Amino acid sequence: MVNVKRRKGESFEGIYRRFSRRVQQSGNMLQTRKIRFREDKPNKAKMKKSALRRIITGAKRQYLIRIGQLDETTRGTNRRGR
Repeated sequence: MVNVKRRKGESFEGIYRRFSRRVQQSGNMLQTRKIRFREDKPNKAKMKKSALRRIITGAKRQYLIRIGQLDETTRGTNRRGR
């Protein structure tokens, strides 16, 4: 935490300049920019659940193609926003 107190007779620009210099020297902005877009790793349970859902969905799709209820050429045509 950077703390800057106003000196007697100091202008706002002077305080701002001194504050900016202290922030740069502290390294807080550099650290913040490094972790700005960092994402946490998903936990194992979430990854397993996602993988299992993909496997089940793929199996259902293959079954529907095999029995003739789903046409392979129509893949992706009924997605939203397209």
